Amino acid sequence: MNITIQETVRLARKLTCAALLSLASGCTTPGGAEPQAEGLPRLCEVYAHDFRIGVAFGQGLLDSSDKATRTLAETQFNAFTPENEMKWGSIHPKEGTYNYAPADALVAFAEQHHMAVTGHALVWHRESPDWIFQDADGKPATRETVLLRLREHMRAVMGHYRGRIRGWDVVNEAVSEKDGEWLRDSPWLHALGEDYVETAFRLAREADPDAQLYYNDYNLEQPVKRDKAVLLIKRLQEKGVHIDGIGLQGHFTLQSVNTDEVAKSIETFSAMGLRVNISELDMRLYAYGDEENRYPNGAPPELLAEQAEKYAALFRVFVAHKSAIDRLTFWGVHDGLSWTNYDPVKRPDYPLLFDRDGSPKPAFQAVVSR
Repeated sequence: MNITIQETVRLARKLTCAALLSLASGCTTPGGAEPQAEGLPRLCEVYAHDFRIGVAFGQGLLDSSDKATRTLAETQFNAFTPENEMKWGSIHPKEGTYNYAPADALVAFAEQHHMAVTGHALVWHRESPDWIFQDADGKPATRETVLLRLREHMRAVMGHYRGRIRGWDVVNEAVSEKDGEWLRDSPWLHALGEDYVETAFRLAREADPDAQLYYNDYNLEQPVKRDKAVLLIKRLQEKGVHIDGIGLQGHFTLQSVNTDEVAKSIETFSAMGLRVNISELDMRLYAYGDEENRYPNGAPPELLAEQAEKYAALFRVFVAHKSAIDRLTFWGVHDGLSWTNYDPVKRPDYPLLFDRDGSPKPAFQAVVSR
């Protein structure tokens, strides 16, 4: 959908006050670069009064010749999360071996363009190499050995970026969705027991006392999983464990958006004294469990219109709760760079605000129109 001259003028008038806050919020236009489309509003300016607007991408974007997408990333957003480069399997693939270069390049890019950085993720059941949990003979390592490795990892990685990273997703996706199961069955649970989440937060606090520490998970707008996360965090707080905030991932489908439950989750966690991040936002066109390649040649206009309406409804909830929210991060710059193109199966999907060419979709116009 193209933005008309009249719409551009109207949006420009609305953005005047937000533009005055752009420097304070970190929403700058580095090196004199212009937004990708002439007259295109900038998300980080539109929401400068409300919360930071972030994006996740990987080193591949920096290595590519796609200057237009890089320009989109650096002009539309004022927060950044490395998509994979700080996960354990990438940054610490072998014992005693650290691969900082890809993450270093991303952090430097974010700093150059005044984007606040969130580290993602220190402890996750995926991207945790087998060697963490094994001894030299390939047998299960002792609890003490795994604890030492976790402490060393925290000190090394968080120490490497101390003073440069605003906050960390300390534990990712620990809560189970299964009936009758509280914490997810994972190698961390097997190696350290139910207190592994507590241990991870204590070690993170020890490694960088100045960083904000977050618990991050998906489907926390669903009542059963939300209640389990509430129980987890209450237990941490009762034990005096330092935790600053929670990441509500926000991996929605067209069919799954429930703004009432999203609002309830924000209110619930905020009432517990936590800051809220909408940490991995996207909205796929496919329903959960649908593995057909239904839209190989582009998304139907009626689905893009529905997506725009639902993004707008979500943003109304976010703005209504802006006092509780620090950051909202899209998981990908545009549709072509979304993980939903290959999970659960390889096929084109259309979950973000910009299409594969970096052009604004109806969802973008709906979001910036407020």
